[in-house]
Amino acid sequence: MSMTVLLEITLKPDAEGADDIIRETLAQTAAFDGQESLEVLVDDDDPNKIVVVEIWESTAHHAAYDAWRKTPEGASKLGTITAERNKRVFSHTIAL
Repeated sequence: MSMTVLLEITLKPDAEGADDIIRETLAQTAAFDGQESLEVLVDDDDPNKIVVVEIWESTAHHAAYDAWRKTPEGASKLGTITAERNKRVFSHTIAL
């Protein structure tokens, strides 16, 4: 069953190299096994607020990705440019 992750990020106002760090991080995410789609939404009123919408093939695929991000090889520099971060995970259970 596929699942969705919403990653809400508030960038530090003085974050240097933010665009490059975000592009690198999201390219790695998009290339990970089981990653089906990735969309970045920027708040019209505050460009430092970003929502990343990730669709994963399964919870297991996302769990593998999440575990990889906690390793030295998967570590991201995203934490160096974010003031706030909130991740919400949703399973698809309702068919319309």
